[in-house]
Amino acid sequence: MNRTVSCPRCGAPVPWGAESPFRPFCSERCKMIDLGAWANEEYRVAVKGEDEETDPGSAESQRDAP
Repeated sequence: MNRTVSCPRCGAPVPWGAESPFRPFCSERCKMIDLGAWANEEYRVAVKGEDEETDPGSAESQRDAP
């Protein structure tokens, strides 16, 4: 059974196996376009910022304390 996935760049079907050397991309072109998007910071990975962390002295933290 040969699994098929969609190219993350163009959506073309890609067989998941040794016959697809650029998997999960359908071609070197799609792979390089995607790499360029990362280099241009078009994609971002979300991180938890300092503003979102719970302050140890906050009422919320004290409520959870034993």
